[in-house]
Amino acid sequence: MIKPFANKVWLSTPTMHGEELTYMTEAYQTNWMSTIGQNINEVEKLASDYVGTKYAVGLSAGTAALHLAVKLAGVKRGAKVFCSDMTFAATVNPVVYEGGVPVFIDSERETWNMDPVALEKAFSLYPEVKTVIMVHLYGTPGKIEQIKAICDRHGATLIEDAAESLGATYNGKQTGSFGQFNVISFNGNKIITGSSGGMLLTDDEEAANKVRKWSTQSREAAPWYQHEEPGYNYRMSNVIAGVVRGQFPYLGEHIARKKAIYQRYQEGFKGLPVSMNPYIEKEMEPNFWLSCLLVDKDAMCKQARTATEASFEKEPGKTCPTEILEKLAAYNAEGRPIWKPMHMQPIYKDCDFIFVGDTPANEDIFERGLCLPSDITMTIEEQDTVIEIVKSCFK
Repeated sequence: MIKPFANKVWLSTPTMHGEELTYMTEAYQTNWMSTIGQNINEVEKLASDYVGTKYAVGLSAGTAALHLAVKLAGVKRGAKVFCSDMTFAATVNPVVYEGGVPVFIDSERETWNMDPVALEKAFSLYPEVKTVIMVHLYGTPGKIEQIKAICDRHGATLIEDAAESLGATYNGKQTGSFGQFNVISFNGNKIITGSSGGMLLTDDEEAANKVRKWSTQSREAAPWYQHEEPGYNYRMSNVIAGVVRGQFPYLGEHIARKKAIYQRYQEGFKGLPVSMNPYIEKEMEPNFWLSCLLVDKDAMCKQARTATEASFEKEPGKTCPTEILEKLAAYNAEGRPIWKPMHMQPIYKDCDFIFVGDTPANEDIFERGLCLPSDITMTIEEQDTVIEIVKSCFK
């Protein structure tokens, strides 16, 4: 008999190691508590050195970095921007901040990321588009070299949203280094965290300097506060940077532990009509941020979803994400639905959506997929119980 967890098993929480407090205390004791200080300088160097870009600018959030990347790309009111469809809304909202119009690109099934074939189709329909925002979903690299080649061929700026994929590589090269402008996140649930914070990465010195200026309210070099263009309060705090600085040495350890979780699920689900979030082993090394599950089509029971609710009809030997998520919650474990595709969101329902073939991949992945508890503090015994909970849904 499966017993509920005494302590909640989470999807993904911060894992602290001690050095974080040392650097936060240093900020406090030296009184560098705002958006200037040694922690920021060190974290920017750590990030640029690790990812392999010339410049990094610490910002208050990954969303802030995406917003300034969209500004750098020159997106104007009414301009269309090609965006990954299966992602969190923070990827897309910055386009709207600048008055742009998202056009969503379906995923391919080998990685669940932006489909290069669909992107090429999008350029045939909208050859005037000059900006592409591509996401590496759940820490798995997309086909970024193909995406970049397509962007280069059409003279489009590539913004690489690597918020979820810090430490993941494509053909040995770090995600977050392929685009003209790239973004990573240190949000509380990411592979390493500052509780908040993000980074814009680029090889363009002028762009990095613009971001530093824009993120500190666009102050001009004058003996008073002088402003000639709009600015933002987007700079990273030296205190937050202290947390990130203490986390960075443990990035490799976190990735290894996340990978072990993925592999234990993969082994534990053998024989079930399910598959894990996929990647191309010869080309990609994910950071395995979240382990996800996809129920086979012929093993799906009837599932119904409205805009805000979900239900299912139990069938022997079958299950669905709604049942699995409800059962996990009943046992005090946290799972999540796959990101609801942007073209299915009420706010973006009138935006164009480009896919190839008879049916969109993203709608199917959303219908059959879910995110499993992937917290690196989860014990092997707790994960074994999660596996048994999932297995019980097929009875």
